Amino acid sequence: MAFQYPPQLDSSSRVPARRVGGIARRIHGWTWQAFPIGMGTGAVYVTMSGLHDRSQTLRTVETVFFFINIALFILNVSTLALQAILYPRQAKRLVTDSTKNIFIPLVVLSFATLIIGTINYGVGAGVVERGLIYVLFWIYVSLALFVSFPVLMIWYNKPHDIRTMTPAWAFLIFPMMLVGVVAFNVLRTMDVSDTRAVGVLFVGYFFQGIGFFVTLFYICIYFLRIMMVGFSPLLFMDGHQANGAFVAAGPPGFTALALINLGKRAREILPQHDLVSENAGEIWYAVSILCAIMLFGLAIFLVVFGALPYWFKLHKHLNEILGCWALTFPNVGWIATIGALGDVLNIPGFFELQVFFVIVIAALWLVLFALTITAFRRGLILYAKEEDVIEDTASWRGEKGGA
Repeated sequence: MAFQYPPQLDSSSRVPARRVGGIARRIHGWTWQAFPIGMGTGAVYVTMSGLHDRSQTLRTVETVFFFINIALFILNVSTLALQAILYPRQAKRLVTDSTKNIFIPLVVLSFATLIIGTINYGVGAGVVERGLIYVLFWIYVSLALFVSFPVLMIWYNKPHDIRTMTPAWAFLIFPMMLVGVVAFNVLRTMDVSDTRAVGVLFVGYFFQGIGFFVTLFYICIYFLRIMMVGFSPLLFMDGHQANGAFVAAGPPGFTALALINLGKRAREILPQHDLVSENAGEIWYAVSILCAIMLFGLAIFLVVFGALPYWFKLHKHLNEILGCWALTFPNVGWIATIGALGDVLNIPGFFELQVFFVIVIAALWLVLFALTITAFRRGLILYAKEEDVIEDTASWRGEKGGA
């Protein structure tokens, strides 16, 4: 009898199969694109809080959405932190990949919705001290700077084709663009005679200007792409990019809202501190309203421009559901501006129009949340392939060949 030495074993018996648990696949597959879910949740209570008449029931609903947003924020931050510890290679990919790192600044935007919610439901109820809100404002400004600039440098380190441009690229500068919105909400908690209010006002104007004009350049590039490729079904905002068309309405909408409310505060703060000139407050307010009306018109145009071809461009696949959350939060600015202009121009019909769009946003949230949960349970989103987890685990442990 002939014997073989060493005995030949089947490959499956030589290397025991490695199984990866569902939690590991979730952690590895989590991305920064999960933050729009929280931002869409924040969009619901932020738009509701801007309504002219709010019942106690509505305030309760807003508070529920606020706590859901807190839970989603904690879930996203903690999961991505675990990913950075357990799968550093995957975490690095999400930071350096120019198609994925544009979503990193969304963590700062999510923090902004939490600050606004804290002001609306914490300060008013006497649960949160007003001094803490001032601290949170400067934390937000610091985060906007320390997140946006490094990601911008990484993103611009590689060339990008204009023919593939989407307004979602402007997410890189969105945190700075939203400083003005956070500022006027913070000023609601401050006494106009407080010298710190002057700093918040000017910082709000300063960063709102930076954010809006840089995002305006992105909008111009967006139209340049349209001029280059036309409405070609193969080249123009097809699939998940169709959702990005609504992002373009965000900067003019939020800037219009910020200008109206910062102008109101300037009307009180500048005369109180004898700044610029005797009539500076009234002049700033009037100019802010004029500019806000023009920007509001631009925002409405961009919404309609993105909505008309939307249904025909969108891929109806659940694995792209995360991109559909762009239908919610970029529209908050111009919807809230409708109510603000209703107050300024004394047009009651604007309040009814605002209620209609708030209902639309709430209905969108319900539909998108249900579809997102369905996609999540089926493993279509935020779920890594087993072999990818094994490969990154082997690399982290210094193993070879994924064994």
